Amino acid sequence: MNRLDRPKARLLVAAAAVAVLSTGCAGNSPPVAAPADRQAEVAERGASVMPFDLERTTHHFTKTDTGGVQTVVADDPQDTAQITLIREHLTAEADRFRRGDFTDPARIHGKEMPGLAALRAHDGRIAIEYQNTTDGARATYTTTDAELRDALHAWFDAQVSDHGSHATS
Repeated sequence: MNRLDRPKARLLVAAAAVAVLSTGCAGNSPPVAAPADRQAEVAERGASVMPFDLERTTHHFTKTDTGGVQTVVADDPQDTAQITLIREHLTAEADRFRRGDFTDPARIHGKEMPGLAALRAHDGRIAIEYQNTTDGARATYTTTDAELRDALHAWFDAQVSDHGSHATS
């Protein structure tokens, strides 16, 4: 490499380093999957809280600038039994979450679940909108509070990590 190419090479290396480091910033990187034994424990505890079959459904967690969207769907859109169970469960959860009652996620994921303490104390600063979808249901979480938005994002990431193949971001 000649002397004239060295500054260009350094600039290229610096740009690559910035790109790599910036993808690791909070909110930009996908959640890291929990170990398989942790995912198995969560699935077992989840079965005692969620009435639908995790093997026949999928959770989708989509972060937004104002919170996020949690969608639970039947893997088979014709599986009316799973769709009914999803809707019943998510309707009840949305009602509890509006009141700051996050007992069920704590039973499944543990009391120290990321974001959970802030969500419990939201005191009406998160709007939670429930909707049926053709293959399940959706809860949309909206807040103007940046701390609560970050707590929702951490909570979503923890769920995707813990649920493994049963959830996506």
